[in-house]
Amino acid sequence: MAETEEQIKARKARERDELYALDISGVTWQSAPGTEEDEERVEIAYLPDGAVAMRSSLDPGTVLRYTEAEWRAFVLGARDGEFDLEPAPRNGGRAADV
Repeated sequence: MAETEEQIKARKARERDELYALDISGVTWQSAPGTEEDEERVEIAYLPDGAVAMRSSLDPGTVLRYTEAEWRAFVLGARDGEFDLEPAPRNGGRAADV
């Protein structure tokens, strides 16, 4: 039997609550190779059941957490170009170069 929309929302709320209840004080944070300690970078930590935590090196106290399904959807979307920046209209370069 398929879950109703209400059941899906309730399940996702439970999953989110459980994920944010995890003690992650001892996790190992990883960042892209070649980044310096004082550089701004995105850091991730792998959590139980395929979940992932993500933070900015400049704000390590703010941590976002994703279930395995959410992380998989994000990674697949990034690989597929869903998050590619559009060229900036004023200089023809990438928006990140502005």
